[in-house]
Amino acid sequence: MASIDRRSLKSGVTWRVRWRDEDGKQNAKHFPRKVDAQRFKTSVETDLHTGRYVSPAAGQVTFRAFYEQWSQHQLWETGTREGFDLVVKQAGFTDMPLGKIKRSHVEVWVKAMDTRKFAPQTIRNRLGWAGTIFRAAIADQHLAVDPSAGVRTPRLAPKSERMTIPTADEVRTLLEHSPAWFKPMIALGAFAGLRIGEVNGLQGSDVDFLRRTIKVNRQVQRRSNLPLEIRAPKYQSFRTISAPAGLLEILSQHMEQVGLYGDDGWFMPGRDGGPAWPRSVDYHWTRTREAAGLATKFHSLRHFYASGLIAAGCDVVTVQHALGHKSASVTLNVYSHLWETSEDTTRAAAQGLMDAVLSSGEDSLRTQGTS
Repeated sequence: MASIDRRSLKSGVTWRVRWRDEDGKQNAKHFPRKVDAQRFKTSVETDLHTGRYVSPAAGQVTFRAFYEQWSQHQLWETGTREGFDLVVKQAGFTDMPLGKIKRSHVEVWVKAMDTRKFAPQTIRNRLGWAGTIFRAAIADQHLAVDPSAGVRTPRLAPKSERMTIPTADEVRTLLEHSPAWFKPMIALGAFAGLRIGEVNGLQGSDVDFLRRTIKVNRQVQRRSNLPLEIRAPKYQSFRTISAPAGLLEILSQHMEQVGLYGDDGWFMPGRDGGPAWPRSVDYHWTRTREAAGLATKFHSLRHFYASGLIAAGCDVVTVQHALGHKSASVTLNVYSHLWETSEDTTRAAAQGLMDAVLSSGEDSLRTQGTS
């Protein structure tokens, strides 16, 4: 428990609040007014009781210093770590003590990113990473509240406007303008929904022509100047995809006419017996879409595949498993606008009732006319 005592100093009377923290260390703070001391005493006792107490010394650790210590123990992929590193490099509050960072400091940072014309989703992602660090500091009792909570970001356009889905004609054009050895890259994106790194990680043994399935067991990534990485799919999304006959035919022709590369049988040829380097894949993808006269991103082929599944009546869980999303909520968050709404279902049902009634009436009138 905390206590208050009156102290007379040369500078005047002060009120001292003393308390022991969770480690038994005694702390003290002085106030010129008793009412302020009483308010602080109540706050300290409440924080100690609820487990939200942050010692004055812990709050002096800077954002950067906490991140450098905390990040060493996180099980992150390279891309995730780079995202967090960007926050620490660019945010204006990273060298401030955690206990001194206010919501206004975070808002200034968000405003600066907006002024520099960062995409709204980029700003939202970076604010989310900063929030993760703040919440980790709270869990380690360096901070009492998250100063990024409630900070507004620029408005995102509706998903229907942000998402570009190529047409069937555009996908066909891409295939027509693709070099023969590169066709599986486009086909696996458009007709199996594989991410670009997953296509690059595909081996001949992953394709089962008898069962008509494709296993996604790995992806290939390379970040900055780091070596090539062959690792598990994003979000550990190992999955088996039911492949259409046409896609299997493209893969079969590739194996016969182009062949697989290296001892592991990579579909995309690289160097030294390994898979293609991501930079090389990006280069050939750019050349292919430019030859086709399109500005399509490779990830849009994944949207094309998802939209086809949804249009064919596949449910959320089926689409989730096919795309390798970590949860059905992720699938809904990305593609909910492509599913029929309850209004669409109601409208179609009502139209069905009308068609049944009116068609029956027409049959009745024709019967009467012939009697």
